[in-house]
Amino acid sequence: MISHPPSPARAVRLQARDGSLTGPTAGLANGFVQVNLVILPEAQANGFLRFCQANPKPCPLIAVSEPGQRGCEILAEDLDIARDVPSYCVYREGELAGTSGDVSDLWRKDLVTFALGCSFSFEHALIQNGVAVRHIDENRNVPMFKTSIPLQAAGGFAGQMVVSMRPFLATRAIRAIQITTRYPQAHGAPVYFGDPAQIGISDLMKPDYGDPVSIHANETPVFWACGVTPQQVLMDAGVPFAITHSPGHMLVTDIPESQVALL
Repeated sequence: MISHPPSPARAVRLQARDGSLTGPTAGLANGFVQVNLVILPEAQANGFLRFCQANPKPCPLIAVSEPGQRGCEILAEDLDIARDVPSYCVYREGELAGTSGDVSDLWRKDLVTFALGCSFSFEHALIQNGVAVRHIDENRNVPMFKTSIPLQAAGGFAGQMVVSMRPFLATRAIRAIQITTRYPQAHGAPVYFGDPAQIGISDLMKPDYGDPVSIHANETPVFWACGVTPQQVLMDAGVPFAITHSPGHMLVTDIPESQVALL
């Protein structure tokens, strides 16, 4: 019997599962959708669902699991949500309790998984169209910042948006806006570009999450809604227990990027 190698997406998941992949997933398995994860007890899940529906830019909902399920056919076959992400964050009483590459020992029958679209999914399209992405070129995690942009309160959750930043020359920034607008399930068009102080960011070299990247002369910082937003919201809400991906360490799905693009 001929054995075929796994797809690029499944290969990434298997590397995360066996612990050989521990770093960020930007630039991996190009052509496949990557997602942010929020895993909550069922008691908080309905409220969080309403929050996602009220804030589709930072929380573009792609899939929701049944309670206790560690698989989700919408996302991928042979999926283990508790092991197929390179790094997870564990929250208790609104505080980050630690990170882990495997949360199977923390799994509960009442846990509901939310898969939210990720901007890494549109980065492949940017690169294909000749728009270089700085953090990928520099082999870094994308820089992410807390902002003063208010979110729509819903379901017991509220707060301010977290954004990811990519710097571009003006002509490239316009092209990036055109391309990313086609990906509403991956945060879509930017929420802001220009002076970061206007959205509450004091220093682009000191991101709240991820790594700083070089910004060249005449480049404009462009900001997209970020899937780390829910992590900050969960902490602000003081939820008793939650699991998320670590910032920049996504779940790579079997969904082709073409399925989430507006052609």
